Amino acid sequence: MTDRVGKQMKNMRLDKYLADMKVGTRSEVKSLIRKGRIAVNGETEKDPGRKIGEEDAVLFDGNLLTYETYEYLMLNKPAGVISATEDPRQETVIDLLGEGHRKDLFPVGRLDIDTVGLLLITNDGELSHRLLSPKRHVDKTYYARLDGIVTEEDVCAFQAGLEVDEELTAQPAELRILSISEPEHTSEAEVTIREGKFHQIKRMFSAVGKEVVYLKRIRMGSLILDPDLPEGEYRPLKEAELEVLLEETNMGR
Repeated sequence: MTDRVGKQMKNMRLDKYLADMKVGTRSEVKSLIRKGRIAVNGETEKDPGRKIGEEDAVLFDGNLLTYETYEYLMLNKPAGVISATEDPRQETVIDLLGEGHRKDLFPVGRLDIDTVGLLLITNDGELSHRLLSPKRHVDKTYYARLDGIVTEEDVCAFQAGLEVDEELTAQPAELRILSISEPEHTSEAEVTIREGKFHQIKRMFSAVGKEVVYLKRIRMGSLILDPDLPEGEYRPLKEAELEVLLEETNMGR
């Protein structure tokens, strides 16, 4: 187990500790402390400013709490929601989480408002930086439905590094044709890229004369979208998923 999975904490106020542990808001946990529902090392604690360290055992209503610095969530992003922490006009991916989570969570990278699928939500800035760094070339795989017939020539063009427009020549990408419907003039494909320019996949297909009508991210690095996770829902990363993700970004300990 890495130290990012397990308990990490320097001395902090008891009320902050409890709020970070999602016991309640700072005002709510102060009320719980006053009511004697919090114990530290077997003794009821009434001081919300009490300093807590890794050696201390904190109990809420008799249940031991284990502090974790980082939170990692897999979200299946729906269309119509923006990849941001807050917005005065539109619903964000953080809004989908509701209450009971750390207040410093953010999405790792962005999906367009009409793009669905895999999005990692965390407060681990170092992991986010490593996953998004252009130097690391972390693969991102998308499923696409297209208006137009994808050809082997398109596959070769993507693989060679497609000149999209005056602003973008894409790095070599892997395009895999899944199905073609000649009567409907449509295609299904998977594409794997190693960068993340603005509307990149839509622009790449547009450059070869196809229009993306549906786009879903299904993989980011080793992290694969759970097929049983409905759009708009989320779950914590499994320990094995996180271990592999940290290992591939050289963050395993």
